[in-house]
Amino acid sequence: MVVHLNAIGPVSLVIIGIVALLIFGPKKLPELGKAFGSTLREFKKGTKGLMDDDDHDTKKVIEHKDENK
Repeated sequence: MVVHLNAIGPVSLVIIGIVALLIFGPKKLPELGKAFGSTLREFKKGTKGLMDDDDHDTKKVIEHKDENK
């Protein structure tokens, strides 16, 4: 099952926010948001590093092929 971001509208976001507020309370939500943001930032750094490694490896392969011609 694939859910696209287009499927989540403004009403859905409000409902998700209200449910989160009821579950975690108003004092805990900022802490959870900050933790989620830092986790997402670290994940992006890690995936960027992987993408940079892939780009570097691809360039090596292309250069090697060009040298053999």
